[in-house]
Amino acid sequence: MTPTGQPPSRRLPTWCTAPWLMLLLPVLYSLVDAALVARDATWWQMALSTLAAVALFWRRRFPVTVLLATMPGTWVEAIWLAPITAVYTVATQRSAAKVLFPCATLFTLVTFFHWPLPTPLVDLSRSTALDAIQDVMLAAGPAATGLLARTRQELAARLDELTRGQERESRLLAERVLISERGRLAREMHDVVSHQVSLISIQAGALQVSTADPAAVTAARTIRELSVRTLEELRQMVGVLRGTTGRLPDAPLAPQPRLADLPRLIAESGLAAEAELSPGDRPWPEAVERAAYRTVQEALTNITKYAPEAAVHVRVRAKGRRLRVEVRNGAPPGRPAETLPGGGHGLVGLRERAQLLGGSLTAGPTQDGGFEVRADLPATRS
Repeated sequence: MTPTGQPPSRRLPTWCTAPWLMLLLPVLYSLVDAALVARDATWWQMALSTLAAVALFWRRRFPVTVLLATMPGTWVEAIWLAPITAVYTVATQRSAAKVLFPCATLFTLVTFFHWPLPTPLVDLSRSTALDAIQDVMLAAGPAATGLLARTRQELAARLDELTRGQERESRLLAERVLISERGRLAREMHDVVSHQVSLISIQAGALQVSTADPAAVTAARTIRELSVRTLEELRQMVGVLRGTTGRLPDAPLAPQPRLADLPRLIAESGLAAEAELSPGDRPWPEAVERAAYRTVQEALTNITKYAPEAAVHVRVRAKGRRLRVEVRNGAPPGRPAETLPGGGHGLVGLRERAQLLGGSLTAGPTQDGGFEVRADLPATRS
């Protein structure tokens, strides 16, 4: 008994359903039938019976020809299993009435007018009528069974086709829902985020013009440049989500950040960061360089939020056929007065990006109270 209380299902061993066995088995039992019937048969009668059994090897490719090959042995030796198998195969392979009906009729006539022919040829008696009924049933039984088997195969194929059609419809419906959701997300990003970033850019420009403090002017210029760059990337992202850029949904946004842009990113972060950038001379795939840049960018953003005064070390180096990216910060001297909100999806997205490239990403606290983000990105995928 199974854990659910139901008796275990019994399945046939694999060898019982092997194609070669299903082809060989009818030949074997037809040879046995011929051997049992041919008790006092001559050599040529045995040869015709053996031919009828061996011809079944080709019954699936030449069903009508094989049926005709079984008729001589059936006529002289009254063998049944070989012609019954041949009639069944004709019904499954050639189910048209103009083919099946003549073949079944031929089998009926051959078994009824058995060799040697009686005298008179047709005896209107009870025994003759019973023989005729038996011969008709011998042909009708395998023919009907073969038609049922063929109908079952056609129904199974039709059911499989309907199932695939329903799966296609489900995928199309899911795609339509996804497109609708992407359009809604694009509208929200444009209406909310774009408006807020535009206000930040305008305020930074006003501060840059109105203030006389050089440090404030530099900070305002940086804020304005970052705002303009963010608006440009946001515009491209909204275009991709709405499908108005002519690219596929997963097409990369342009221009794409590369490893060469890391020094500027670190300098603009406003953090006391030490950088060790030695990616080597290997031409890394664009997707790997982009993933490395985004990893450093997200790590520096998190440090800005939660430990802006901590010491930061950024290390990018080649390690064999992999690019290792490490961003570590020490323990912050104090908790920031105001913390920027975070959705908690940045590191998850970085980990998924690394996994798609065949790499890995780990992130967690260090023993000295800091935090470390480490990514290993391969050079074999792009």
